Amino acid sequence: MSQISPKLAISMKAFYGDLQLGILGGGQLGRMLIQEAINFNISTRVLDPDPHAPCKHLCDHFTLGSLTDYETVYNFGKQVDVLTIEIEKVNVDALEKLEEEGVIVYPQSRIIRLIQDKGLQKQFFKENNIPTAPFLIINSAADLKTTNFTYPYIQKLRRDGYDGRGVQKIKSESDHKDAFNAPSLVEEFVDFDKELSVIVSRNEDGEVKTFPCVEMEFNPDVNLVEFIISPSTLSFEILQRADDLAISIATSLKIVGVMAVEMFLTKSGELLINELAPRPHNSGHQTIEGNYTSQYAQHLRAIFNLPLGDTRSISNAVMINLLGEKGFEGLAEYEGLNEVLKTDGVYVHLYGKKYTKPFRKMGHVTILDDDREKAIEKARFVQKTIKVKI
Repeated sequence: MSQISPKLAISMKAFYGDLQLGILGGGQLGRMLIQEAINFNISTRVLDPDPHAPCKHLCDHFTLGSLTDYETVYNFGKQVDVLTIEIEKVNVDALEKLEEEGVIVYPQSRIIRLIQDKGLQKQFFKENNIPTAPFLIINSAADLKTTNFTYPYIQKLRRDGYDGRGVQKIKSESDHKDAFNAPSLVEEFVDFDKELSVIVSRNEDGEVKTFPCVEMEFNPDVNLVEFIISPSTLSFEILQRADDLAISIATSLKIVGVMAVEMFLTKSGELLINELAPRPHNSGHQTIEGNYTSQYAQHLRAIFNLPLGDTRSISNAVMINLLGEKGFEGLAEYEGLNEVLKTDGVYVHLYGKKYTKPFRKMGHVTILDDDREKAIEKARFVQKTIKVKI
């Protein structure tokens, strides 16, 4: 009688409710992953340093603790069958040790280590002939004097930048005094036409699928994704190139899970890779209602080595981030919900965050419509109507 492989056994455990899935990070991405995991009878454990984390009351077991402390992450990981992340800022040394001891970690620790360091990311692009903006790695603000980039250019911290933080534009020499005085990368300013994202998924068998490319608009004050339009209506040739780039990166990395590939479309029609996120991503929230398979279901399929789902769009979908309003910090209240819920095709997702502060991600709204322009029009209405205040 043939033996069941350990990986197949993991998948079978999921359907019987015995599988222990660990999630490093208890934010909104973990929350939406848990909502999907319930459909697979998966028992979820979450580690997060916030006692009010959005995942706390949805998971089966919540552990309060640091994501960057070796012992905390290691001890948490020893309790689970499969360990995944919803944020990259985790202790990779602990993940490597867990992998050595047989815990399945997806995405793999080597990929998380690469993504944690924007300098290593850029070097990976260069070594694998992946198109990206020209860059230079520096150690301190003083090194800006030796760069040959013309103003303006972009400085990014190599580590710990997140949600628009750790990125700034250097417009002239006078900006050097306010530059990041830490290991950074400097890259040429890209005069882009659009910012795009492709979510790509890969399971351990090597099956790879992409979600339709989306177009992104950013909040200019904090460089956060604020508006997603899916699917993109760019030419077939551009969309095919975007897909091919995402597949090439996922295949080169041999990642298991989903990964967001963010890219610029320049005014000359060139595609340049900006950054990678090896997890469910803000640019894929609209897949919950807008696609046959959501990015969260796809991530679970990938890490359990199940067949990947149908990524086609069901309808035009526009996603809006609900950000805390400027000047408000305290217990959150949501203005305008009644008005927007009267509109057909509107789906509200609140993240369970008790307190709001300026530009904090408090939820998102997805708007579906068979008419793309009507979907965008409804989204603009939602955007100006819902306010997160106190």
